[in-house]
Amino acid sequence: MTPRDASDDSRWSDLDRPPLNATALRRGLVREGGLWRDVEVVQRTGSTNSDLAALAGAGKAGEGAVLVAEEQTAGRGRLDRQWTAPARSGLFFSVLLKPAEVPVARWGWLPLLTGVAVATGLSRSAGVDTALKWPNDVLVSIAGEERKTGGILAERAGEDGVVIGAGINVTLREDELPVPAAGSLALAGAVSTDRDPLLRAVLRSLEEWYGRWREAGGDPGVSGLQEAYAAGCATLGRAVRAELPGDRAVTGEAVAIDGDGRLVIATGEGVQEPVGAGDVVHLRPA
Repeated sequence: MTPRDASDDSRWSDLDRPPLNATALRRGLVREGGLWRDVEVVQRTGSTNSDLAALAGAGKAGEGAVLVAEEQTAGRGRLDRQWTAPARSGLFFSVLLKPAEVPVARWGWLPLLTGVAVATGLSRSAGVDTALKWPNDVLVSIAGEERKTGGILAERAGEDGVVIGAGINVTLREDELPVPAAGSLALAGAVSTDRDPLLRAVLRSLEEWYGRWREAGGDPGVSGLQEAYAAGCATLGRAVRAELPGDRAVTGEAVAIDGDGRLVIATGEGVQEPVGAGDVVHLRPA
């Protein structure tokens, strides 16, 4: 893939969905001593996660690289789910992080950290209430109903790196939603759907949380990450069903996020079971 600056493309015609301004993004995010080293915007690609991982593997991207696509044709979510969205209707980006000073055992907190950063950045810049569905779905409220407006996927990139991708629905209309449970910032009543300041706010929030977590050696308690995630997690205190690998399921009340970022479920048998991987369903009260 040869990245091309999407802001230089003159074919855009949807005035409600203007292209990102790559030059302004770089000017606002790339600074001496900061985390972000480069911000690349491409018009169209399959997956920003795959592309950035390939660039990292070829030695063409270092920590702090940001790759943004105006449109993804093969975006991937957790559990290998695929999704697409209209061009320029959201924020589709990946970042490369290399937390060398953090033990690998604590890298599992990175997708949860990104969830906190995304939710915080969107709340500040879009003026909407956000919440997190464990482990890393971003929820908004539309007509009193929780709907997913964003998702996060973290993947290893070589021995020393992690590529973290995020997809956030910004201006999707009801007739464009892939499933009824999906939402967008616009449908949630966002005060702004200008993607440039939204992306800057999210990446600045991510830089802040990543720096705090890294300085604490990845300790989720010392960095405040565990407390912040729990405070914004809509899954806690709810009846849930966790569908686990191997066709096993655990049903009960989500009661805590443990020190490893796992969801702790109290079952009807009086057992507290930590869940580290799987699909969690929020159950409606009986």
